[in-house]
Amino acid sequence: MTRLAVPKTYKLYIGGTFPRSESGRVYEIDTATGEFLANAARASRKDARDAVVAARAAHSGWAGATGYNRGQVLYRIAELLEGRRAQFVDELRQSEGLSEAAAQKQVDTAIDVWVWYAGWADKYVQVAGNGNPVSGPYFNISTPEPTGVVAIIAPQASSLLGLVSVIAPALVSGNTVVVVASERAPLSAISLSEVLATSDVPGGVVNVLTGSAAEIAPWLASHADVNAIDLAGAGDLAGELSWIDLQIAGAETLKRVLPPESGVPAPSVERITFFTETKTVWHTKGII
Repeated sequence: MTRLAVPKTYKLYIGGTFPRSESGRVYEIDTATGEFLANAARASRKDARDAVVAARAAHSGWAGATGYNRGQVLYRIAELLEGRRAQFVDELRQSEGLSEAAAQKQVDTAIDVWVWYAGWADKYVQVAGNGNPVSGPYFNISTPEPTGVVAIIAPQASSLLGLVSVIAPALVSGNTVVVVASERAPLSAISLSEVLATSDVPGGVVNVLTGSAAEIAPWLASHADVNAIDLAGAGDLAGELSWIDLQIAGAETLKRVLPPESGVPAPSVERITFFTETKTVWHTKGII
């Protein structure tokens, strides 16, 4: 008797759950050689709004956690990625057409990036903050705080490493994220969502949308409850999406806007501090 395989249903990841698109739409994902691989949900603007609501609801809890705790949570993600390494290697080989060695290298690098950013969670404040010299009987201290909800257009050509490289730095300081994954190769993004759902990451801290970035990004850029937008992958969508228009839409609601980058963004402390706001506090000097 011939056994029929059970195909996987690839859904969105919003608020810690895996809903289908409210529009009911799906689209076909092909292998690198053009063969049918799977169906994925095509997110709508309503899904994007729902993701922002979930991210906002989760923000206070995530931002209120200690840097040490956030670092432990991020490190846990790396542990689970390591445990599902073979699955991610297989998905990269099918969707991106990578060799076994190239796929293994990308997965290993993605795990290393998580670990790198996890290590900064309780250290970046010392680097980005400062005790300011003032003339008077008081202390003036600057400290970075999370900016809020960050919308991200992930790099389109690197479905796993590109995604990790833009999500992780936004999470370090306590931001919550709504990310639009690679449209052509979203399998790794949904598998990463399953890792997040089974790790210690609270629901709503990371929300993953699949489908057309050209359709969803303008709504995120103009959404008044999104505090910042990372256009890392917008440059990969030339002809479909104008990142200048997204920047203008973001400016109208006073968002921090990080321009597109070529390729996969390298790990950097600057990507952490970009999504923070510096707050200054004053304390009078006690008399000893």
